[in-house]
Amino acid sequence: MDYRALRELVKQGEGTHLEFKLKSNHPERIVREIVAFANTEGGVLLIGIGDDKSLCGLKHIDEDEFLLVRAIEKYCTPAIDYRLERVALSDERDVLVIHVPESPVKPHYVVLGPLDEDKRAYIRVADKSVQASKEVREILKGERISRNIRFTYGDKERTLMQHLDQHSSITVDRFASLANIPRRMASRTLVLLVLANVLEIHPNEMVDYFTARVGV
Repeated sequence: MDYRALRELVKQGEGTHLEFKLKSNHPERIVREIVAFANTEGGVLLIGIGDDKSLCGLKHIDEDEFLLVRAIEKYCTPAIDYRLERVALSDERDVLVIHVPESPVKPHYVVLGPLDEDKRAYIRVADKSVQASKEVREILKGERISRNIRFTYGDKERTLMQHLDQHSSITVDRFASLANIPRRMASRTLVLLVLANVLEIHPNEMVDYFTARVGV
């Protein structure tokens, strides 16, 4: 990538596949963005770019790159495939560009400690990286398995589809209450129906919601 290509990319602004960071301090936060790209559709992380699209660059890029590579190796599991490059600016500063393809071995996690609660998956939602819910993680796992998903169309599924005939969406908690079933069962049912291409999941910072897949 050259300087002109960088400027054109920055003009697009942050989005599902593009994130700006002004500095490389707090590398664990940058790792979160990398994990989110790998778990979603891939993307490009530009370090040395302000939220206002200003091209500030990094003054000590060798040190920044070294710390980031160490952080990616330390905090990401399983290991993530990525590519680094530098774009020189006119004032002896550089922008660090991290290319992250969509991963075939989702989900990836940021691990900041030895406990289960220290292990978190992230996904990209619009221009933000948000923590993946249990349902999203299960769907990411299920998408790796190349087999036909089968399910039994029973009372709870019938209740679900009747609700979606009258309303645009449903949440796990709403489905559990509506069908009078445990939340775990509601969660498992919705995940299965997403993997069977009957429903779509819409991740959200607050709560995920599910809709009927168009054409189903």
